[in-house]
Amino acid sequence: MNITNSVVAVYDTHQLAEHAIKKLQGAGVDMKSLSIAARDTYPDGQAVGYYRAGDRIKQLGKVGAFLGGSCGLLFGSGLFLMPGQGPILVAGPLVAWIVAGLEGAAVVGGVSALGAGLVSIGIPKDSVLKYEMALKTDKFLLIVHGTPGAIANAQDIIARTEHSSYAVHAEKVFA
Repeated sequence: MNITNSVVAVYDTHQLAEHAIKKLQGAGVDMKSLSIAARDTYPDGQAVGYYRAGDRIKQLGKVGAFLGGSCGLLFGSGLFLMPGQGPILVAGPLVAWIVAGLEGAAVVGGVSALGAGLVSIGIPKDSVLKYEMALKTDKFLLIVHGTPGAIANAQDIIARTEHSSYAVHAEKVFA
């Protein structure tokens, strides 16, 4: 898999990430192109979990509730226990990218399973390390992938949301 057109935004709270998802949906962005990732723990640091029941996510913990709500619009979900980060809840195509990265033995050079998934779609390793650090500090990652036009549209929408940061990762086309 070599998807090289994406925009990755970091949000401080699930409410801000949820607002961005609603803005993207309202603008007609294909929900199948969105992924979200966040760390989830109980306040005392105990790991939590979730399970799928039909098309709805049943959950425990604060981020699980978020994934079961707005992110129920996203396709696919998973819980990954990552050393040094704890449980990471993921919804959207990022789940498949993580699995593909793991199956392709892409976990090298200090990146996690999440990092392997992001590297597999063309996100540079130095950016991946920043995104992993954002998750460690309880931030939320929102990833949109697609055609250059779709990414330009998503970037315009994300730029007008209350994000901590965002970056576009796109294949360079030379004329």
